[in-house]
Amino acid sequence: MKSMRRSTRRLAALVYLGMIGLAGARAEPTATVPEPGTYRMSDYRAAVPATLDGKPALTVAEAHALWDKKVAVFVDVLPQAPKPAGLAPGTLWRDKPRFDIPGSLWLPDTGYGALAQVTLNYFRRGLAVASGGDLNKPLVFYCARHCWMSWNAAKRAKMLGYTHVLWYQDGTQGWEAAAYPLKEQTPFPRP
Repeated sequence: MKSMRRSTRRLAALVYLGMIGLAGARAEPTATVPEPGTYRMSDYRAAVPATLDGKPALTVAEAHALWDKKVAVFVDVLPQAPKPAGLAPGTLWRDKPRFDIPGSLWLPDTGYGALAQVTLNYFRRGLAVASGGDLNKPLVFYCARHCWMSWNAAKRAKMLGYTHVLWYQDGTQGWEAAAYPLKEQTPFPRP
C-alpha cells in the first residue's frame, strides 16, 4: 500500500512538472506567418501569426492567470455546426457539445472574415453584455488551437472600440492540455 501511494505521489509530481512546462511555454513559434492588414477570409485552421497588432498572443499560463483572478472576460468564437438540411422527418438531432473555459461567453460564428450584418450585431450585443458596456474591460478571445477565427474576432473587437483586447491562440486544446477545467457551454442567445 505504501509503495502504491509513493508511486501515486511520484506520478502526481511528474504530471505537475509536465503541466508547469506546458503552461509556461509559448505556443510553437509562428513568426513566419505575417499579420494580414485585415481579416483572414479563408483557411481558418492554418498556421497563425504569433501576434495581434504586434502584441504577443497569451500563453496558457498568462490566460489562466487572468481567468483565475477573474479580471478578464473570455470569449469563445468557435463556430456551431448547423443542423443538417434535409434530415428525414422524425430524425433526432443533437448539437455537438462545446466545452469551454468556465465563465466564457460563446459567440459562435463571429470569427469569420466577413460577417453578415445580423451576425455583426450579435457580436456587438454579446460583447456589450460581456463587458457591461465597458470598452476598457479586458477581453480574451479564443476558439481552437491555431485558428484564425479567434484572431479575426479579437481584431474586430478592437475595430469596435474595445481597448484591452487579448488573443489566446492555444484555445481549449491548450487549456485542456494544461489540465485546467472545461465546462459544457451553450451559445449566447441569437436574435
